[in-house]
Amino acid sequence: MLPSNDPSLISWVTVDSNSDFPIQNLPFGVFRKQGKKPRVGVAIGDFVLDLARLQSNGLFIDGRLEEKVFRKSSMNAFLALGKEKCRWVRERVSVLLRVENKELQGNTILADKALVPQKDVEMLLPVKAQDYTDFYSSIEHATNVGMMFRDPENALLPNWKHMPVAYHGRASSIIVSGTDVKRPKGQYKNPGDDLPSFGASKRLDFELEMAFITCGQTKLGDSISTREAEDYIFGFTLFNDWSARDIQAWEYVPLGPFLGKNFGSSMSPWVVTMDALIPFTTHGPIQEPKVLPYLSYEGAWNFDVRLDVIIKPEGGEENLVTRSNFKHMYWNVLQQLAHHTVNGCNINEGDIYASGTISGPTSDTYGSMLELSWKGTKPITLSDGSSRSFINDHDTVIMRGVANNGNVSLGFGELTTKVIPADE
Repeated sequence: MLPSNDPSLISWVTVDSNSDFPIQNLPFGVFRKQGKKPRVGVAIGDFVLDLARLQSNGLFIDGRLEEKVFRKSSMNAFLALGKEKCRWVRERVSVLLRVENKELQGNTILADKALVPQKDVEMLLPVKAQDYTDFYSSIEHATNVGMMFRDPENALLPNWKHMPVAYHGRASSIIVSGTDVKRPKGQYKNPGDDLPSFGASKRLDFELEMAFITCGQTKLGDSISTREAEDYIFGFTLFNDWSARDIQAWEYVPLGPFLGKNFGSSMSPWVVTMDALIPFTTHGPIQEPKVLPYLSYEGAWNFDVRLDVIIKPEGGEENLVTRSNFKHMYWNVLQQLAHHTVNGCNINEGDIYASGTISGPTSDTYGSMLELSWKGTKPITLSDGSSRSFINDHDTVIMRGVANNGNVSLGFGELTTKVIPADE
């Protein structure tokens, strides 16, 4: 039998050649039809395949799955089954959707009920995260920030090339694509002022990131090696870790981000599995100096995913402001998870681990307005003639991600968030 990533696979479900969701992708998410309870589904073309309906009709028959595991408002119960069972479900779905398979295709009544048009559903957050970690793993981003705020000759802090730096974020304020984010208020201190001021942030920024989601659990005191990390990483989403740069700049010394970050982070609803992305792996940057043994790994574990960020003013056109790539990350996901747990920190199913801002080597690949406008000194002109140093009220920020290796193209859907004004 052909593997689920084989480029020759064709589905009996009609899939447009430009779709993010060919049969080689099969990302997981949580959806809700109007008036119905949420459940877990898989994207195929313009449809959501209802996994709960397949299960109740006996199409997952080998006893590996708990009853009603897909009749949930999050994927957590499914992810708790572990990587092996999650992988089996994706492979089983792949078989059911292949043009030569008649199990579902031949049951037109069930197929009509199980395939729900995406336009008719509301997509929810795919997981209920107990914890959220934000890394800082792009060397270009870290260097740019260091040049702007510290010594340009010593932009990277001494520890940066020795470990994947991160901080613990706020899981409760993660929102799904399509949810507005309110401009935050807080303290900030303008240059030259003796005392701080309070008010709405004037330097609201996006951060172009990817996030991985874990499956299974570990016990407190256990660690995950780079060799084992793949077994705990289920898949990836697009992630926008909103930042209030003026609030952040005043508060972050000595303990790091707080109010400048915890007001909202946006996440795309479809989780593209690690298995689906394996054909798009590539080698990352050479790491010098040599990393400590617990961070060493074998193989290619960066991912070639093109990432676009668009700003759309209210009533206006889309403006592409940057095009970056996930492959630019200095620290890869195996190293991130190994470092996160080397001290015995336990993980849970559905935990979220964001990459940190993804910036490339050139100015048109930077992953934040802070860098694109170089701290506000080089505003970007949009198609309507207006300019942006940071994000305005009523702007919509759109992120898209596509992996293409010449044989298969798959995507992440869209991450869309509109900024609404701060409360008076």
